[in-house]
Amino acid sequence: MKFSVFTASTPDWTPEQAATTLAEQGWDGIEWRIVDDRPAEGTTVPDGRSFWAGNKSTWQFTGIRDRVGEIARITDQAGLEYSGIGGYQQASNRDGVETMLRVTSELGARQVRVSMPMYRQEKERTGETYTQVFDRTRADLEWAVSRATELGVKALVELHHMTITPSASAALRLVDGLDPEHVGVIHDLGNLVIEGHEDHLAAFELLGPYLAHVHVKNARWVDTGDTRADGSSIWQNEWAPLRTGQASVSEYFAALATHGYDGWVTIEDFSTDLPLETRTADNLAYLRSLAPVSA
Repeated sequence: MKFSVFTASTPDWTPEQAATTLAEQGWDGIEWRIVDDRPAEGTTVPDGRSFWAGNKSTWQFTGIRDRVGEIARITDQAGLEYSGIGGYQQASNRDGVETMLRVTSELGARQVRVSMPMYRQEKERTGETYTQVFDRTRADLEWAVSRATELGVKALVELHHMTITPSASAALRLVDGLDPEHVGVIHDLGNLVIEGHEDHLAAFELLGPYLAHVHVKNARWVDTGDTRADGSSIWQNEWAPLRTGQASVSEYFAALATHGYDGWVTIEDFSTDLPLETRTADNLAYLRSLAPVSA
């Protein structure tokens, strides 16, 4: 296996700092976050900085094709590989997807995430049923795969809570019959704590050639102490360090090994118990204790 870090989880570092620090720690690669990131409404950086707003390691999507050379220079100078590109363009936004596929091809990064719609948001926005959103997205994905094929890259569908593909079963239904050379699935341990968990080995076997990439983080459910009108408890999910979340990372790696997966594993740790630099170094040491690094 090879290990990388998704820069959504490194908000305090500039791209140069992220690449240099991760290389010095011994990571094999990096997965750049590309999206039009803005500070949270009503705040300013650094007070408004978080993983998803004001993130200094993010490359802005607007004008991204003009930054390809800079991304390549920073990545190459650090001696890092690309595990892929962390894109945020919705499958329905064909112009945006086209741009991300081209950037991925120009960088030689091989694969890029294409975002799937969130069902409840789409239901509220359009009134469509799940089946209607799914069928529309399948058509969008077929188009994306045709463009990925022409550009020699792969479009990735992530298992993500609240989207139309929270589980391996749902993702397989979406990609089934498309060329696995140019479309694949990101299996995400932490997201599955929130929604979509299936036995990991069964999920890997189900996905077969579509298992293209792995994201690792951890999460847990906590009792808020509040109750509903009927007196039932209200629980909410939160991110957790790799060792202390509800998912067993060691059992996950054992399932990957049993399946024979030897590809990229990308960490996106959104916990804050440890300072960022300590957190990334500790995560790498933990991963290496669970799985060998590919030669």
